[in-house]
Amino acid sequence: MEEKVTTLTLRKFKKEGRKIVALTAYDFPTAKILDNCGIDMILVGDSLGMVVLGYQSTIPVTMEDMIHHTKAVSRAVNRAFVVADMPFMSYHISKEQTMANAARLIAEGGAHAVKLEGGEEIASIVKTIVDAGIPVVGHLGLTPQSVHQLGGYKVQGKEKEKAKKIFNDAKVLEQAGICALVLESIPMELAKDIAENISVPTIGIGAGPYCDGQILVTHDMLGITQGHRPKFVKQYADIEKIMIEGINAYIKEVQQGLFPDEEHSFTLEKRENK
Repeated sequence: MEEKVTTLTLRKFKKEGRKIVALTAYDFPTAKILDNCGIDMILVGDSLGMVVLGYQSTIPVTMEDMIHHTKAVSRAVNRAFVVADMPFMSYHISKEQTMANAARLIAEGGAHAVKLEGGEEIASIVKTIVDAGIPVVGHLGLTPQSVHQLGGYKVQGKEKEKAKKIFNDAKVLEQAGICALVLESIPMELAKDIAENISVPTIGIGAGPYCDGQILVTHDMLGITQGHRPKFVKQYADIEKIMIEGINAYIKEVQQGLFPDEEHSFTLEKRENK
């Protein structure tokens, strides 16, 4: 088995030009499969709010939600670098609360790093967390916790001034000490410019092919998510179809009395007659 992925491993991959492969997980069995497949980074994203909890956005997700799901994922992982999202308003109210929340995701949740959304406005918070010994992953571009402020789930950085701000934010976050940077839904030219001008690895989602790595929501790329699928998602399997076929077959066999059969049942021990 390959060595455990750390912040140093991620930097090494960038230096060597080896693409970092990342996916999301919110539970033990999924994380176990991803880790066994050799995924480098597993994100316990606050996307769990929409993907597995049924919310319309990530905003209702709480610290307790994040800790609960991060615990499950971290128990399953041996090699991958586990990153946990700090949910909405968990790093905005006070320095003390921010530090306590970040520490909980590491100590209780078992994560190896925390992820924060935002640029220059959170740089001092990032530095404080990093200085305390907790690795931080940044997140720029489309930042779902700010979806109302951004006017919806739209590509960011298309205009020159907005692109310049995202680029500058990336440099500021690098100086603050992030170990990696997620770039979401931005033009691939901008992502390329950022990747070539910062020392930490960039992980793209809807940011084109020039990032140092890629991440997708596992439920999206496996065809489990119902409804709208973003343009940047490539579906690699149709697990929903497989689940429907299996469930319908089970329903039919139970209703027809075909399951359970003798093979899947138990019998009394046979006693010898005296």
